[in-house]
Amino acid sequence: MKQIIGLFIVFAISINLLSCSTKDNKNATPPPVPVNLYKVQMHPAIYYDVYPGNIVALSQVDLRTQVEGYITGIFFKEGEHVSKGQKLYEIDKSKYMASYEQAIANIKVAQSNEDQAQKDYERYNYLSQHDAVAKQTLDHAVTTLQNTKSQVAAAKQDLIKAQTDLKYALITAPFDGTIGLSQVKLGTLVVPGQTLLNTISTNNPMAVDFVINEKQLSYFNNLKYQSESSRNATLPLDLFTILMPDNTLYEEHGWLAVVDRGVDPLTGTVKLRLEFQNPKSTLRAGMSCKVRVRNQESVPQIIIPNKAIVEQMGEYFVYVKKDSANKSYAAQRKVVLGQQLDSNIIIKSGLDTTEQIVIEGVQKMRNGITINPGKAGQNSTHK
Repeated sequence: MKQIIGLFIVFAISINLLSCSTKDNKNATPPPVPVNLYKVQMHPAIYYDVYPGNIVALSQVDLRTQVEGYITGIFFKEGEHVSKGQKLYEIDKSKYMASYEQAIANIKVAQSNEDQAQKDYERYNYLSQHDAVAKQTLDHAVTTLQNTKSQVAAAKQDLIKAQTDLKYALITAPFDGTIGLSQVKLGTLVVPGQTLLNTISTNNPMAVDFVINEKQLSYFNNLKYQSESSRNATLPLDLFTILMPDNTLYEEHGWLAVVDRGVDPLTGTVKLRLEFQNPKSTLRAGMSCKVRVRNQESVPQIIIPNKAIVEQMGEYFVYVKKDSANKSYAAQRKVVLGQQLDSNIIIKSGLDTTEQIVIEGVQKMRNGITINPGKAGQNSTHK
């Protein structure tokens, strides 16, 4: 019995000690969370608005034949540069040459008939003046002369048509440019207006088309006016640049060439066209790209590391260091974000340059939590 009572006393003492320890833990203040801070400062902000774009040729035409026949000659290398007037394709022109020669012969016959009719008219007119021939005979001579003149005119038109057909049997380059892959081979029968022979397009300079919201129209109109009126040296050289499909920066800078005449009523957008020099034929019609438009704001702005931002329910916050008595704590602050700059971001409102924010340990933060600031983080570099 004494042993049982002793065990009971030991158990009671243990329970009492455990209860006291739990109460002490509940009342204990959690240790401050270690953090790194960033001093809010203002910096010049250089950034680019990005738009999807398409590269197009300033001039492009599909080559189609205007006469029927078999391809008898191809005089270019696919994908090469061709010059205006250069011979590209030839269609069998034997029948067009025959028609041309026949038209020349028909003109000679018609002109001979006209000459004879002219002489007859002059003879009968002289005799009529001396009452030596019937009036009806003169009338017939006049009618015959008029008919022969009409026949000559018709024969000349036939000659023009034959010349045109003969000319169309040879297809030449309409302008300097690059020619594509041939859609026909030697011996292919081509049909007027239907058979596509090839496509030729200019390649220097090249155009880049992109669309903007109608709300931005006045801004881009002003840029176009400045660039045209004064070639203003205050406009940055890299105002318009493009990123290639592999995300590399194209080496040439562009200029705003065209603002479309109207707004698309369905989308509320306006098409713009840039032009870029293309000396190495790097740009190809049909390529996609990203158009970069550099910002024109020169006033320094508040820029902080992007990792300091916390998103909650579609709103954005940072934790600002506050001091009270002998401790520091984190206060949640709502901010309005601006343009992303690599690993940094512009803050439009919500912060000022007298404050410090948490940039390390953000994941442990909550409003009012005690913090233990380490060495304040240096301002991150930005572009």
